[in-house]
Amino acid sequence: MAVAGAGAGRMIPGMVADLRALWARLKPRLALLLLILTVMWVLEAVDTLVLGQRLNALGIMPRDTDALPGILWAPLLHAGFAHLLANSVPFALLGGILLARSVREFLIVTVLGMLLGGLGVWLIGAPNSIHFGASGLVFAYFGYLLFRGIFERSLPSIFIATVVAAGYGSMLLGVLPGQRGISWEGHLFGFLAGVLAARLLSPRPPAARFLQPLDRS
Repeated sequence: MAVAGAGAGRMIPGMVADLRALWARLKPRLALLLLILTVMWVLEAVDTLVLGQRLNALGIMPRDTDALPGILWAPLLHAGFAHLLANSVPFALLGGILLARSVREFLIVTVLGMLLGGLGVWLIGAPNSIHFGASGLVFAYFGYLLFRGIFERSLPSIFIATVVAAGYGSMLLGVLPGQRGISWEGHLFGFLAGVLAARLLSPRPPAARFLQPLDRS
């Protein structure tokens, strides 16, 4: 019994050390996520309470070359606090999962979701419309986490993809047209940007390498 007790005594400090190391690794990633969300909320507070939603004019205006910079600003702008809250929760959850995986992956998916998703909206969005909101990035994170499991086929990636699909699978309906007041174009191209990022960043699974024909040269 004394030996077992001694082993348990050594195990607990080791677990505490591991948890501290994990927190030290995750803490700056959580800070980055909170910083982005804070910027969104501060901008929305200023826009709603001071400017009367005039900042939303900086969103994406399809095929208006003067409005191309809106591709960069649109994810930070929202049509009120309810709109921002609806985007903040999945942004925090899906973005947090992605950040826990890798800061590099998070940044790449964010940039691709912003640029490719925004450009897609600019190209095919309805005329005389303005598109804004973080939902394009949310769909990029969703598409990435879902298809990373499909492309990589590792157990952790498949597990994450399964959890994400179970929790947010109904999001896929958001890429369908015909929903008044909803930028389905932003959802669709954000999702496709996430899928593209998953394809580019996923290592080729061992099965795919095994199935390649032998080099007979």
